[in-house]
Amino acid sequence: MKENDISFDIRGAAFKVHTALGPGLLESVYEIALSYELREKGYDVKN
Repeated sequence: MKENDISFDIRGAAFKVHTALGPGLLESVYEIALSYELREKGYDVKN
């Protein structure tokens, strides 16, 4: 997998999380949601 593919997946997951949850939540909420989205795409995410 190339760097551009990884970047595309991360940005897509971040956009999806922000669209679903909106602004104003604690950073930890976004971190958990982003981790979930990236794991669904097959990435190994460490918190």
